[in-house]
Amino acid sequence: MSDSPRTDVIDILTDDHRDVTALIGEIKVVADPMIRRDLTDTAISELVRHAVAEEMYVYPAMRKHMPGGDKAVEHDVEEHKELEVTMKQLEAADVSSAEFDAALRKLETILADHIQDEETEHFPELRRHIPAEELVTLAGKVETAKKLAPTRPHPAAPNSELFHKLVGPGVGLVDRLRDHLTNRATK
Repeated sequence: MSDSPRTDVIDILTDDHRDVTALIGEIKVVADPMIRRDLTDTAISELVRHAVAEEMYVYPAMRKHMPGGDKAVEHDVEEHKELEVTMKQLEAADVSSAEFDAALRKLETILADHIQDEETEHFPELRRHIPAEELVTLAGKVETAKKLAPTRPHPAAPNSELFHKLVGPGVGLVDRLRDHLTNRATK
């Protein structure tokens, strides 16, 4: 066994936060509409996968292990719903329009608040209350979930572990097929 620490679920989720925040930064400065659309579609895809994985595995762990976990999860799910509605607006808007810029600013604001809550409150609590080995196991589950998760926002769908585990892979398959047929950037 090596002395290097193994990647846990919090490392993965924090990396996701950095990646999506960087993509949003790029979207804001790129002028070319095609590149802007590709970056936006990639950011949306990554955010949706991240949110689904959290709802499937991280939120149940928060409910089980964290004091006040139910309340924290309710708050996070509400933010996920806001993000989904905003991502749907971004998907529909012309990337050169004022509507797009307004939706991007809104997404950035909601996301910044969500990241702040998770990284300063929830993640430290998870590390305090969940054994390191379980956090590493959760990392593997989250990575697998992200591979099967939908790539598009579905604001009308339930934000629940059961829905994502039973229906999510099918929705993800349809999304990936749509992405392929329309040449939509998702990575």
